[in-house]
Amino acid sequence: MSDDIQAHLDSLRPFLVDGSPHAAALGFQLETITPNGASIRAPYREDLIGDPETRVLHGGVVTALLDHACGMAAFAAMGGKKANATLDLRLDYMRPARPGEDVLAEAECVKVSGLFAFVSAIAHDGDRDDPVARATAAFMVTKAGEAAAKRARAEMKAGASPISQVKT
Repeated sequence: MSDDIQAHLDSLRPFLVDGSPHAAALGFQLETITPNGASIRAPYREDLIGDPETRVLHGGVVTALLDHACGMAAFAAMGGKKANATLDLRLDYMRPARPGEDVLAEAECVKVSGLFAFVSAIAHDGDRDDPVARATAAFMVTKAGEAAAKRARAEMKAGASPISQVKT
């Protein structure tokens, strides 16, 4: 069963970040996805700096990165077939990210209970023992999310990317 879920998740890799216009615009890159976790990288970019003097990555980028990684972990832990929505996201910022360094979010789903998933994560810039931030989050499958996931699966089966449906 776990091999089947991993194969399914691997088949979705091209769409898991690019399927979110926000994550794609921030340049997020999916590093790993497993049946209960995900890691996503935010490459350091000049246009994502929060303070031109310190050249530190904006805290909002770290927040979005952790939210997206946690959501991916919840999605994977729920079998990779049901879209979810963030119910609660708590972040503890521990220090600024180092200028010039990518930030990696590593998330793990610690429990699934019915339509709910509970996730913990860290964001770091190369040293897991000295994280930039920690997060805990709760997610829920929604009817709108299930409908969106069903449409996305049909589009992928037809060879289209879900991102192609975004109206600009």
